[in-house]
Amino acid sequence: MQNKITELFKIKYPIIQAGMIWNSGWKLASAVSNSGGLGLLGAGSMYPDVLRQHIQKCKKATSHPFGVNVPMLYPNIEEIIQIIIEQGVKIVFTSAGNPKIHTERLKKNGIKVAHVISSVKFAAKAQEAGVDAVVAEGFEAGGHNGREETTTFTLIPMVKEKIQIPLIAAGGIATGKGMLAAMVLGADGVQIGSRFVASEESSAHINFKNKVIEAKDGDTLLTLKELAPVRLLKNKFSNDVLELYKRNPSKQDLIDLLGRARAKRGMFEGDLEDGELEIGQITGLINKIQPASKIVKEIISEFDFEKNNLKGTMF
Repeated sequence: MQNKITELFKIKYPIIQAGMIWNSGWKLASAVSNSGGLGLLGAGSMYPDVLRQHIQKCKKATSHPFGVNVPMLYPNIEEIIQIIIEQGVKIVFTSAGNPKIHTERLKKNGIKVAHVISSVKFAAKAQEAGVDAVVAEGFEAGGHNGREETTTFTLIPMVKEKIQIPLIAAGGIATGKGMLAAMVLGADGVQIGSRFVASEESSAHINFKNKVIEAKDGDTLLTLKELAPVRLLKNKFSNDVLELYKRNPSKQDLIDLLGRARAKRGMFEGDLEDGELEIGQITGLINKIQPASKIVKEIISEFDFEKNNLKGTMF
């Protein structure tokens, strides 16, 4: 399957595994890359030295392209960027910040840059900043989201009208059917997170993985918009947040409740009550833990089947 995304990143399939914090270590990234997609290391949950180790292990585990996802609000961003350059990583996905700050430097070092956006406005700004592709992510997605609450299938065609660079769809996509629908709307590829959380190679705690495959529609919510909107599974922590909102809390009240390392506690350490369990709405469609290679294979098989099936369909 050749298109703008496979050519840009030198991969077999236009499937990118999202760089999800506490889920995307070298085992998952290398497994996805070995299966024909593009694996990403989630630098947002790694100290600089830890990221260096994961890059080196990923190099040994795959001969195929892989990249690093870098939230630009990361406190050690300069050190992270320098490690990526020194280690010879060729693909970087940036998010949560202004792409102008690092894009030129990365591209001067031969690195392809994609930037995650949540609106048409920011897609245009990313293109102006010189990125090679944009990831348009709707608010169905797990983890931190844009404030616009625009759905993926609304966002994709609107962004497509305004940019000329390759477009990757993200948020609410976990199947070949979802991938096909996104590409019909104008995407050149898809970024998938939640389904890869429930992979054998994901670094998520088994408690969290099991919670993901047990979840049904309506089991997530988007909250904490005053800090940074985040979609997570409903649990004791999310209930505590809702109870606090009833008292008209200040921003500081919300910060105090959130505390530190709550996402790590939930996704990496397996605290299902007081942890922050970031996952997308599509979790209701995920019902088993599988090897990453099987996930990629199933998505592509379903994509090809449905695409061929549509050719003979009369509407």
